[in-house]
Amino acid sequence: MSNPKVIRLSKVAALFALLYCGCSAVLDGEKAATAADPKPLSEANVFPVADGESPMWGRTPGRNMVNPTEKGLPYTWDVKSGKNIKWVATLGSQSYGNPVIRGGKIFVGTNNGAHRNPEIKGDKGVIMCFQEEDGKFLWQAVHDKLEAGRVNDWPEQGVCSSPVVQDGRVYYVSNRAEIICADAEGFQDGENDGPYKSEKYTSQIDGDFIWVVDMMEDLGVFPHNLATCSPVVVGDALLIVTSNGVERNHIDVPSPRAPSFLAVNKNTGEILWESNAPGKKILHGQWGAPSYVYAGGRAQAIMPGGDGWIYSFDVFGDGKEIWKFDCNPKDSVWKLHGRGTRNSLIATPVCVDDRVYIAVGQDPEHGEGPGHLYSIDATKTGDITESGKIWHYGDKDFGRTIATVAVADDLVYAVDLSGFLHCLDRATGKNHWVHDTLAAVWGSPMVVDGKVYLGDEDGDISVLKHSKKLEVLAEVEMVNSVYTTAVAARSILYIAGRTRLFAIQEGASSNAD
Repeated sequence: MSNPKVIRLSKVAALFALLYCGCSAVLDGEKAATAADPKPLSEANVFPVADGESPMWGRTPGRNMVNPTEKGLPYTWDVKSGKNIKWVATLGSQSYGNPVIRGGKIFVGTNNGAHRNPEIKGDKGVIMCFQEEDGKFLWQAVHDKLEAGRVNDWPEQGVCSSPVVQDGRVYYVSNRAEIICADAEGFQDGENDGPYKSEKYTSQIDGDFIWVVDMMEDLGVFPHNLATCSPVVVGDALLIVTSNGVERNHIDVPSPRAPSFLAVNKNTGEILWESNAPGKKILHGQWGAPSYVYAGGRAQAIMPGGDGWIYSFDVFGDGKEIWKFDCNPKDSVWKLHGRGTRNSLIATPVCVDDRVYIAVGQDPEHGEGPGHLYSIDATKTGDITESGKIWHYGDKDFGRTIATVAVADDLVYAVDLSGFLHCLDRATGKNHWVHDTLAAVWGSPMVVDGKVYLGDEDGDISVLKHSKKLEVLAEVEMVNSVYTTAVAARSILYIAGRTRLFAIQEGASSNAD
C-alpha cells in the first residue's frame, strides 16, 4: 500500500510551509500561543493537549512520562475480583503498543490474536479503537505481514507503534513500515475519506486510511525485524524514525542512503525533509521515537539514532542538523548479539526545559549489559558530546534499557532492562534510591498523582511514592506480562497487558476476570 506519488518538498517550500504553520496564531484549529508568550514554539503551543487526554506516547511532544493534571488515581486494584476495575477489553495475543486517548476513543497496537473480524485470518498487525467510556470495541486497522518475514516483520508482534491523534486523524507506523494517516471514525461513518482508496479491508469495523507512505517502497527503507516508531506531531510536521537497519546477517546496512529520520506533512504525507545521518554506521535497528524541544531559540526535532548518537534537527526549516551527542564512551565497542559495550538508542528522548534525557540500550534478546543515562544541554551547537553533557549516570550503576525516563519536579526516574528503578537528582544525576522489581522491564515509569507506576514482564505493577525516599505503596498482579507504560486520563489509569486493556478507577467494580 503506498501513495501514488511521494513528493519531497523543496527546502524553500518546506521552510515556508512549516514556519507558517508553526508561528501562526492558530495551529490545526486549536488555540495556539498568545502574543505575550515568550516561547511561541513551546511544546504546549505546537501541540496543545487538554486535561483528561493523552493523545500520544508521552502525552506531549517533549515525551516526558509525567502527567501533572490527573488526580485521584488508585494505587491498589484486583483484576480477579474487579475491585477498582471499570472495564476490561480484549486485545490480541501480544501487545506492545501503548494506549492513547483522545476524542472519547482509545487506540492501542496489538496483533490479530483476538480475531475481532473472524473473516480475517492469521498473523496481522492491528490498531484497535475502543470507546473510552465503557471499553466497547469500535473498529480496527489491519495490516498484513511483510512477505520477507522476520528480517523485516517479526512474527506475532503486531503494531508496536503508539499512535498520535489530532483533529480526527490517527497517525502511526504499521508493521509494514508504512506511515499511516487514518480517520478516527474508521469506516463506521460510511465514508472512505482522503485520497487513499486502496484499503484491503473495508467492513464497518475496519480502518479508513486517508494517506499512506510506504517507507520501503517509496523511500528505500529496510526495517530490521520491525518498524516501531511512535510519531509526534509538531505544527504540521509529523516526525518519524524510520527503523532503517541491518540486513539478515546483522552486519551490512543494505540501505545506508535511505532516510533514518523524516518530517512529513501531516495533512498530505509529503516529505518535508529527511536525514540518513547514521548511514552505514547503524549498529542493528532503529526502534526509537522522536521528541521535540524548543531550546536556545530553536525548534528542534530530537532523534535517537541507531549508531548510539542522538541528533537534533531544525524542525521549522530544512531539517538542518543542529547538534549531535554520542551516548557511548569513546572506548566502547560494538559486538554482535550484545557481547560488546557499545549500545544503540531504543528509548525515547525526554525534553524538559532546555535539557534532553536519554539512556542507551539494545534489543532485549541481547540480554543485560552496561548502560548509560545522560542529561544533555539542548542549547548547544555541533558535536556536543563533551560540551553538552550536564551529567552522566551509568556503567556499573545502570544497565541497558529500552525504557523512557520520567522527569518530575527535581527527580528523574529511570529503569533498566534488569528491572532496577533508579531515582536520581535532576540537577546532578546523583542517586537517591534503587528499587528492584525482580523482573525484566520493557515499559517506562509513569509519574502521576504523586505516584510512580511501573509494569514488568512477570505481570506486576509496582506503585511507589514520588519521593526522594524509597516507599513502595503496592505491588499489583496483572496476571499477564506488562510490556507497556501506564497512561492516565480523566482520573482513570489505563494499562495494556499482553492480552487485555484495563481501565482502572477508584471505586469502580467489574467482573474483570
